[in-house]
Amino acid sequence: MREVTEGVTGYSTDKDFTKITFALDGELFLQNLPPQFDSTIESPTALHAGGGCIDPRLSPDGSHIAFVQAGSLLAVNSHTQKVTRLCGPGENEENVSWGLADFAAAEELDRMRGYWWNQDSQSLLVERVDESPVEIAWIADPANPRKPARAHRYPFAGTANAEVSLHLAGLEGSVQEIPWNKETHPYLVTVSTTGKSTTFSVLSRNQQNLEIFQLDGATPISIQTRIEKPWHTVALGVPTLNDTGQLIEIRPLNGSFRLCVDGQPVTSVGTEVSALVSTGPDLVYTASTEPTNQLLVSQSRGIISPMTGVHAAVLEGELMVLVSSHIDSTEATFTLVNPRDPETAIHRFANNRETPCLTPEVTLHVTGENELHSAVLWPENHVAGNKLPVILAPYGGPRHQRVLQAGLSYCSDQWLANQGFAVVITDNRGTPSHGTGFDYAIHEDLASVVIEDQVQALTDLAEKLPDLDLNRVGIHGWSFGGYLAALAVLERPDVFHVAVSGAPVTDWTLYDTAYTERYLGTPQENPEKYERISLIPKAHKLGRPLLIIHGLADDNVLVANTMRFSSALLAAGKAHSVLPLSGVTHMTPQEIVAENLMLAELEFFQAHLN
Repeated sequence: MREVTEGVTGYSTDKDFTKITFALDGELFLQNLPPQFDSTIESPTALHAGGGCIDPRLSPDGSHIAFVQAGSLLAVNSHTQKVTRLCGPGENEENVSWGLADFAAAEELDRMRGYWWNQDSQSLLVERVDESPVEIAWIADPANPRKPARAHRYPFAGTANAEVSLHLAGLEGSVQEIPWNKETHPYLVTVSTTGKSTTFSVLSRNQQNLEIFQLDGATPISIQTRIEKPWHTVALGVPTLNDTGQLIEIRPLNGSFRLCVDGQPVTSVGTEVSALVSTGPDLVYTASTEPTNQLLVSQSRGIISPMTGVHAAVLEGELMVLVSSHIDSTEATFTLVNPRDPETAIHRFANNRETPCLTPEVTLHVTGENELHSAVLWPENHVAGNKLPVILAPYGGPRHQRVLQAGLSYCSDQWLANQGFAVVITDNRGTPSHGTGFDYAIHEDLASVVIEDQVQALTDLAEKLPDLDLNRVGIHGWSFGGYLAALAVLERPDVFHVAVSGAPVTDWTLYDTAYTERYLGTPQENPEKYERISLIPKAHKLGRPLLIIHGLADDNVLVANTMRFSSALLAAGKAHSVLPLSGVTHMTPQEIVAENLMLAELEFFQAHLN
């Protein structure tokens, strides 16, 4: 999950909310909750499970807590505190773990967990992962040459993935494998134990063929097969069965991602459904009719959240906690409501998060025939008529939106704008919430459409906003955004005058299977597609200042991407700058590192744009 905070970062309760469990520094805690909210709350009890506890979750009836420890799934009786090992690797299984999501699922398929309680509270579904077939990437620490390189199993595009299986584990000690054809469908995508009966879905390597199963004990019964081209889009909460046994899915139909019941759409064309929140008795889901808003919708009552902003919820019976963000505020609100009367708050929860020292002032724009959405931020107290250098701050890659009506998303952009820049963020084709055609536009080419849209949006915005100085344009980004920033100065130096590229994928054969193959196929099948979008063959084109930043301990976008690119630039006689970050992975959770990175980028832009 790349958790960057400390303390209690997650928790679990039983179904009746009588107990709560959490891990703190790897230690397991249990707390009993009073029947009334105004009653005295006991101090939590440390269960002394041995440390290193990951993802503790209570059974629905509260009798047991399951957790992962050292690659095994264990359960502790919440009354007697007796710990039982339910399943785990054998003596000769060095690369096997139970109860944790495999790399492909966690990184690219939006599934962070690897075990699920059944509703009977007596058994669990557990994922087993064997990473033995996966190639080893060696991650060294150049700042500590006496320290040996660390072996890291990484599924490079076109190579073997981990072997994944699903098992039914009973509290009494039984473990039964749930079979499916792993040769044709190697990816375990979803497991749902919340509907009328348990379902799970598996996906083919090319991610076009999804098979959905219903479970009868440990016996899978195939209930549906979906073939979707160019790829199957994973959505949260689906597929699952509702209380009457109907299959609930989100499918690409008539140009929109639509909520479907037993295969038939129940939402209209133009409503982009992103996730299922609740199956019944009424379907509740998140959707947008305009890409910058994410609304909460009930099948029977329509929109049940405010009409603008970004909203999510958890729902149980007649109670719903609504989480809302708005563009004019950096504060998220948490409100307990009755979903039948969502405008009347039952309770507003205090939010004790630290308040940012600035509030972004964002204007949203739509431009061009592709209806590209952009956010523009000016310095505080900007005087119209003063032309400013421009910095583009896109992500640009599939499955991630930056232009949303949530003020907290723009704090670092506003800080950068306050240093004397106009900051422009555009969601190009390939990003979600705009319809299937918009999503699929980057099929087999992650470069051309992305650059074209960024340039077109900037040009169109400058016609509307004359204070954007197109003679001084920079671009920065991280991960796919880092790739896009470097690509921009290589391919369009006429538009982009300077770039800061953070943790870029420069050679897509060095990125992972599930993400890369979804859009490009395998390198063995389509070597020319990989070559065409790689930055390395384009190194000779560099004619603008470029700063590349990369964490040397990055285990997602390996630092080999930057090393190979830098070598190609040097071989082509192209001056550039590289800032290596010792001990930093793909994120920079260290506060001092994050702060000084922002200052380093600012100095680079000031040197080349002012």
